[in-house]
Amino acid sequence: MFTGIVESVGKIVRFERGGDLASIVVDAPTLCAGVKRGDSIAVNGACLTVTALAGGRLSFEAVAETLARTNLGELTIGSGVNLERAMRADQRLDGHIVQGHVDAVGRVRALEREGADVRLFIDCDPSFSVLLVDKGSVAVDGVSLTVVRAETGGFDVALIPHTLESTTLGQRSAGDRVNLEADVLGKYVKHYVERVLGGPPAGRS
Repeated sequence: MFTGIVESVGKIVRFERGGDLASIVVDAPTLCAGVKRGDSIAVNGACLTVTALAGGRLSFEAVAETLARTNLGELTIGSGVNLERAMRADQRLDGHIVQGHVDAVGRVRALEREGADVRLFIDCDPSFSVLLVDKGSVAVDGVSLTVVRAETGGFDVALIPHTLESTTLGQRSAGDRVNLEADVLGKYVKHYVERVLGGPPAGRS
């Protein structure tokens, strides 16, 4: 379980695919001090297990299913990734409940800057956007954000200066693919409505 509050931006120093498994090594010296082998880390919002750590670097393995359902398979040497350790039960929940289970991969439509107002527009499948509501929560590459406006097939979020400085989202550009996870409450509501009413909730206009 995570909060969507990114603790560190790591850099990919090794990415090797062999068969149905990928070996990923991330340089993350500021995060390593509190991490041990077997810990869960959200890497761009996807929950991975630490398989080894040494010299300020974290090693992970990702199976074919994870690579196919996230943007992790597109990582290259030098890529930046958002990192967050699993939350503790005694800490404040500053973001929202993020499971580290990527629901969909969206595509950046635009990153628009107008002074201090920075807006990220993302296109996604309608089956994902139906889970979103205006002013609700969404995780984009593991970052907890508030939805400005949700519509069929897309949504937008506002990025504050701290988010731009502390995550990779400020470097995103049109066409980039991003990992998306909807608020778990929205998923339960959708499941309940479909079970009770026998069909998906009506889409947005």
